[in-house]
Amino acid sequence: MEQDALKILVIDDDPKVPWILSEGLKEFEIVSARDGAEGINAAREQQPQLVLLDIKMPGMDGLEVLSRIKEYNQAQEVIMLSGHGDTQHIVESIRLGAAEFINKPFDVREVEIHIRKVLERSLLKEENIKMRKRLSHYEAQHQLVGDSPHIRELKNLIEQVADSELAVLIRGESGTGKEIVARTVHLLSSRAHAEFVKVNCAAIPRDLLESELFGYEKGAFTGAVRTKPGRFEIADGGTMFLDEVGDMPLELQSKLLQVLEQHEFVRVGGVHNIKVDVRIVCATNRNLEEAIAQRAFRDDLFYRLNEITLPIAPLRDRREDIPVLVEHFLRKYSQEYHRDVRHLSAEALRFLQNQGWPGNVRQLENLIKQVVVRDDEQILYDLLEPKSGRGEKLQVMVEPEGLEDGCSLKKRVSHAVEREERRLISEVLRRTNWNRRKAARMLEISYRSLLYKIKDYRLNETPD
Repeated sequence: MEQDALKILVIDDDPKVPWILSEGLKEFEIVSARDGAEGINAAREQQPQLVLLDIKMPGMDGLEVLSRIKEYNQAQEVIMLSGHGDTQHIVESIRLGAAEFINKPFDVREVEIHIRKVLERSLLKEENIKMRKRLSHYEAQHQLVGDSPHIRELKNLIEQVADSELAVLIRGESGTGKEIVARTVHLLSSRAHAEFVKVNCAAIPRDLLESELFGYEKGAFTGAVRTKPGRFEIADGGTMFLDEVGDMPLELQSKLLQVLEQHEFVRVGGVHNIKVDVRIVCATNRNLEEAIAQRAFRDDLFYRLNEITLPIAPLRDRREDIPVLVEHFLRKYSQEYHRDVRHLSAEALRFLQNQGWPGNVRQLENLIKQVVVRDDEQILYDLLEPKSGRGEKLQVMVEPEGLEDGCSLKKRVSHAVEREERRLISEVLRRTNWNRRKAARMLEISYRSLLYKIKDYRLNETPD
């Protein structure tokens, strides 16, 4: 027998069965077990490619053994053997995950055909899983758009933690893309083949949130005419994404903590614990430390959710991502709405990079969507130009000197804004002796935004 021969475990109380198969199937390695308990242990220790399992055995029968093996290893291929051909047993075996059903007495060549068919299907399933993982990885790599140092660092951190079982807390302002980060974590994990279930804790009334998350039993309350599984049961084997977890009512937080620590919960109106295997990813734009101080959020839940934190910077602190995002959204919505808007002008891109983006990436996406639908980049100025990055009206004096006759109002205003901004930044930097962090605080902008503007306006510590 070759060293790399495929291993087949035969679980049968009749010692003649494994002997016959061993003699007739020389290219396979046949190992055997005489009863259910021995068979379950052998399946775990020997890790065979295939199990041949007799239904009728003293003590633990084949159906129970099948159930226990599948509980330990869902992917284990099992062929059932029976001398009775009972239809009920066949149906129950298939329901429990058996791949084939062979009646006794059998012909060894017939068993070989069944074995090869099952192993071929198993190989195809493995290839399919590998392909789905590759596709998930590709999709995940294209979910997070941007090439700023922050996004590169975020992608690297996600790759490191995605395939762990640690709870993930995503923190960032509204519109920064927290759900995209959560989906990327899911797609890069070993749970990518299972469900990604999202619940927005702020969007569901507090009276309904418990039954939505944990389900309810028939008769639990008026209108509960049937038992309904909750989102945690739907997410079993996959990922549960709890958006705006900081808005979860205090009375539900202890139940969430139970799921995190014990992997079980009780339905509304129920009495039995329900076991689930769920990876929890949460997101919030709320300051949870302040919520804890105000006794609106449990500190023990916070520490349990905060095993890994993924922070997302606001768009104003990663302006170099704006051209990449614009290109992505132009391509996406041109295809979706059957338009041909390939690019924006350099002036429009420069204009977008000088905005404050209080709505972050979501605001940018909605604007680009309108540009594509209307095929007119002028609406960017119509929608954004009356306001500064902080939502205040610009109070600038338009100075036409140095501009050509006939220059449009839009360009005059743009030049005036840039000139005034450059002058103000230069003055503050001079006053602070080029202490950039102090200057950023005085200007009420982020340190990174100030560095961007210094580079953009070609400012330096020596006088012009």
